[in-house]
Amino acid sequence: MSSDASSALAVREKVKKFLDAAQKGKLELFKKLAMQLDEGKGLARTVADVKDANNRTALHFAARDGRTEVCKYLLEELRLDADVRDDDGETPLIHASRQGHFHTVNYLLEHGADPSASSELGATSLHHAAGLGDIELLKLLLSKGVNVESESDAGTPLIWAAGHGQQDSVKVLLEHKANPNAETEDGITPLLSAVAAGSLSCLQLLIEAGASPNVQAGGATPLHVAADAGSKDIINCLLNAGGDPNAFDEDNLKPIQVAAARGNRVAVQILFPVTTPVPNFSNWSVDGIINFMESQANKEQEITKKNDDPKGPTSANSEIVEAAPEAKQKALEAKSRGDDAFRRKAYLEAIDAYTQAIDLDPNEANLLSNRSLCWIRLGQAEHALADAKVCRSLKPNWPKACYREGAALRLLQRFDEAANAFYEGVQLDPENKELVDAFREAVEAGRKFHGTDEPKQGN
Repeated sequence: MSSDASSALAVREKVKKFLDAAQKGKLELFKKLAMQLDEGKGLARTVADVKDANNRTALHFAARDGRTEVCKYLLEELRLDADVRDDDGETPLIHASRQGHFHTVNYLLEHGADPSASSELGATSLHHAAGLGDIELLKLLLSKGVNVESESDAGTPLIWAAGHGQQDSVKVLLEHKANPNAETEDGITPLLSAVAAGSLSCLQLLIEAGASPNVQAGGATPLHVAADAGSKDIINCLLNAGGDPNAFDEDNLKPIQVAAARGNRVAVQILFPVTTPVPNFSNWSVDGIINFMESQANKEQEITKKNDDPKGPTSANSEIVEAAPEAKQKALEAKSRGDDAFRRKAYLEAIDAYTQAIDLDPNEANLLSNRSLCWIRLGQAEHALADAKVCRSLKPNWPKACYREGAALRLLQRFDEAANAFYEGVQLDPENKELVDAFREAVEAGRKFHGTDEPKQGN
């Protein structure tokens, strides 16, 4: 190795230790490393210029882990910019808020941080506090005049709170006049988010506040979403609030048909008395509807199975031979619709399209991976984890499947399991920076979550 290469490597290592010291609250070590990195520009300029690959500064790292003393040194002694942004447009305040560090957030606000600063995707500290269900932090930010209707790519803080099943956050935001019928560009509302999250308590609060039970996103109404999940209490709540059991989705299906296709018998029984019979059903009964929808699903799966059989279908299956290319094409078309909806951030619409594709081609890991990511974007970690696990079972040596599982576990704050999933992905693809970084962050988050950070032992 040349002397120049050795020198560059030494600097990179020193930068890493510098940022780690900020993150772990080792203030004296941080100051020492800052002095070593200074090449005559002045300490403040040097510290401000040192960043990681994502343009995160020492202040970002300190704020993210609640190292208020480090933040104090950076803002009061070095007088750095409290609202410096990383590649995602996030300020230190947003980093601190996402982790629920109340005292650090309060300090940053008192020393010039903009409470309304938003990321490139529009998410503010208020969004993160709402999603966390951190009421103390939520009220602090609201007291600073943050707009309760701040728009992000995934909606207002109320939509975030409902989507994470945070009943107390929903209550506080509604008390501050948050709009219960706010919509994203894709038609997602707080009520739809609450239904997708399976949160009856949030749903009831929103209905009491005047939220409409008949909104549509991607063609699906809240009743379609609830019927798909099979939630008895949520279906009854929506019906009592005036939810329309005869509304059609984009596939021309009523909620009862969606429930039947998923085998959700209890949901079918609840919806049956209030649903107008659908033409072409020879047996309009609970059993008749379930049997018909299941037979349709089985027929599509059989078509796909025959199409994927390496030996090819026999001549006795000539009718299926004709249908097989059409089924495969339908799966590809559904995936294409899902991809398009995802690009437009219409995540519920994307989920619906990917689900159709999965029904046609249940062994395609990419579809499960895509749907898992959509659930993550909606904050539905349990659904995301379920899809990720199936994805890994189908394609166990695929690094992306490991990443999907880790991301869902991280959202569930199961940091040790998340770190294991990420690590398994790193073993499959050691050069994958996204997996490596995710593994390290999960390990650090786990230490903090379990109270084993070094600074908590006396630093």
